[in-house]
Amino acid sequence: MDKAKNGINTVCTHEGELVDNQFKGAISPLYMSTSYEFEDVDVKRYPRYFNTPNQEALCKKLAALEHAEAALIFGSGMAAISTALMAFLKAGDHIVLQQTIYGGTYHFAVTQFEKFGIQYSFTDGWSVADFEKEIKPNTKVIYIETPSNPLLTITDIAGVAQLAKKHDILSMIDNTFASPINQTPIDFGIDVVLHSATKYMGGHSDICAGVVAASKEHMDKVFQTAICFGGSLSDYTVWLLERSIKTMAIRVRAQNDNAMQMALYLKDNENVENVYYPGLEEHPDHALAKTQMHGFGGMLSFEMDPSIDVSLFFKHLKLIKPSMSLAGIESTLVSPVMTSHALMSPEDREKQGIKDSLIRLSLGIEEIEDLTADIEQAIAKVKSMAVTA
Repeated sequence: MDKAKNGINTVCTHEGELVDNQFKGAISPLYMSTSYEFEDVDVKRYPRYFNTPNQEALCKKLAALEHAEAALIFGSGMAAISTALMAFLKAGDHIVLQQTIYGGTYHFAVTQFEKFGIQYSFTDGWSVADFEKEIKPNTKVIYIETPSNPLLTITDIAGVAQLAKKHDILSMIDNTFASPINQTPIDFGIDVVLHSATKYMGGHSDICAGVVAASKEHMDKVFQTAICFGGSLSDYTVWLLERSIKTMAIRVRAQNDNAMQMALYLKDNENVENVYYPGLEEHPDHALAKTQMHGFGGMLSFEMDPSIDVSLFFKHLKLIKPSMSLAGIESTLVSPVMTSHALMSPEDREKQGIKDSLIRLSLGIEEIEDLTADIEQAIAKVKSMAVTA
């Protein structure tokens, strides 16, 4: 299949599919074996070596989606992130990390790097200059996440990539919030792309997986570390993920539309103080987001008015689920302070601008009118309880 000529839905559906030569089924067959013949074969297959038939096929689809030469699928997003970082860092090296990153990645950096003699710095902001001032002679990696979790800040992908190349540094990005439907960082010069495939790639809140995509040269290094760490994914889950990715473009575009409409609704809601969504013209990074994103994503966050008890608000929702993950076809929301960023100290959360009243909302594919009505009724109930009290 010619990747350059086919549209995104065609790539999602057909790239990397396995052909059922025996029974001529319309979908990829599932090979559950964990043991394969080793004599007179072209490839010695073993699950931990990421080369079972289903693993190998899915990796081709993932590479095509990210415009990369190669990819690997892992047991979780953190398995992908930690493996990729350790593939390119060693004792004595230094890494520059963006100020606002996923809480799990932050926790990995502050609890694990020192054990291995790896130095690290967090930027003060998100501009290219903020990254440049943290670079040291021993800096080997620059790590960014855009849009960021949970405040949806936008980092200049091309600017950071150029900075990294200028200093002969590897650039890495967590592309989870955007998904390859909304953003393809390799086109802007990024070296290594990371995903929690649990999110938009899985899309149905029933898969845990991670992805690393890059050039063949870089993926060879990731592979050598990955086979030691053992973070491979079971073939049944690989098969489920391949099934889910077939509808990813359709799902994500519907979620983009819902998020834009929800952001506009919340912006005008008297019970909401601030809304963070790059699709809003008043978002400080809106113009930058337009230059590097095909869509603004299905994620937003907002701060409820202090008079509204957030916990009670969660309990009175009927349709939107308070749930720890994101990016499923069902709309969910969380308090970052209680979930994704709970491992960070209150002081560090304050530095990143993450307030106790902050709510992160992941838009699903429901009708937007039903979602806004659910928010309205929950707020009304919380207000009524306050008046009664």
